[in-house]
Amino acid sequence: MHRARRSRILATLGPASSTLERIRELAQAGADVFRLNFSHGAHADHAERYQQIRQVEAELGRPIGVLMDLQGPKLRVGRMAGGKVLLEAGQAFRLDLGSAEGDSTRASLPHPEIFAALEAGTELLLDDGKLRLRVEHFGADFAETTVLVGGPLSDRKGVNVPGVLLPISPLTAKDRADLAFGLELGVDWVALSFVQRPEDIREARELIGDQAWIMAKLEKPAAIEHLDAIVALADGVMVARGDLGVELPPQQVPVLQRRIVRAARKAGRPVVVATQMLESMITAPVPTRAEASDVATAVYEGADAVMLSAESASGQYPVEAVSIMDHIIGEVERDPAWRAGLEASHTPAEANTPDAICCALRRVAELLAPAAWPWPGAWCPCPLTKCMTWAR
Repeated sequence: MHRARRSRILATLGPASSTLERIRELAQAGADVFRLNFSHGAHADHAERYQQIRQVEAELGRPIGVLMDLQGPKLRVGRMAGGKVLLEAGQAFRLDLGSAEGDSTRASLPHPEIFAALEAGTELLLDDGKLRLRVEHFGADFAETTVLVGGPLSDRKGVNVPGVLLPISPLTAKDRADLAFGLELGVDWVALSFVQRPEDIREARELIGDQAWIMAKLEKPAAIEHLDAIVALADGVMVARGDLGVELPPQQVPVLQRRIVRAARKAGRPVVVATQMLESMITAPVPTRAEASDVATAVYEGADAVMLSAESASGQYPVEAVSIMDHIIGEVERDPAWRAGLEASHTPAEANTPDAICCALRRVAELLAPAAWPWPGAWCPCPLTKCMTWAR
């Protein structure tokens, strides 16, 4: 099952894509890697999907990668009286460690590590940024805030603390149990959520060793401050635009996407661009023109892979989403400007034998345009198989 394109497609499995037949259709439509999202589903569900992927892989005769995505720490408020309260802009609102149900004046925030990292003036985002609070006064177990942007606040909504390095490990007890299970299954990649610093990669490496490759999900602004060090320690990186877009102004996300892609290419690490790439295809059979341009832009920038989340996991048109992404990538890679752009961004070769040989191999391929290459779809052989580590 030969594919001429070089950029890869990650497809998330979920309720809309959990049968053997659907996984086969997705692979035939263009999916190269399947993502198992451990934020949802039981171990038995993931084990069944993993075995189905391996069955399809054997049937099609081409490697298919499996990426397990760890949930990571989830910071949430507690329960609210009646399930929901309304916060008004300008009002005072208290967050504390108390376990009582929240109301329009206070809410439980059972995360002492957040209070330990606060400063006066720090802004807290609730419910994916829909509500915004400013910290006025705080202590070890409370924070008095002013509501900057109000709205309804319901049970267990998420909390983001942009611009603050939280003293939290990226691996919770649940993640460690999930990781042990995934490694026993034989996953190829482990996506590490909530990465903030290089030490987070080292912590995961101690548990994973060489059993799987580590993909650092760059979703926290704190990680950008240590970008080069994180990229150097990880085996691959993911531009997780969803959470980045919550903690940063939206106009900064495209700039950071480009910066992360450049850093990964410079270090020779695979880089994935993810989140809302074909969002409208959750309910529509075709994407918007802006979404098609978004996918194309990621490929033009040099992304090694693009990812579908809800589009393939719970959307109404999962196969169509993979297929249109496959066609977009194909169109971009047939454009001479795509190859010219990648050539212009290559890290200069060094004066050593490996670089000299690889440069010569690339030049021979360009001059002779051979009909066959030992590794279809790749310019250069790579020791890491399973689809997402190939040389440009």
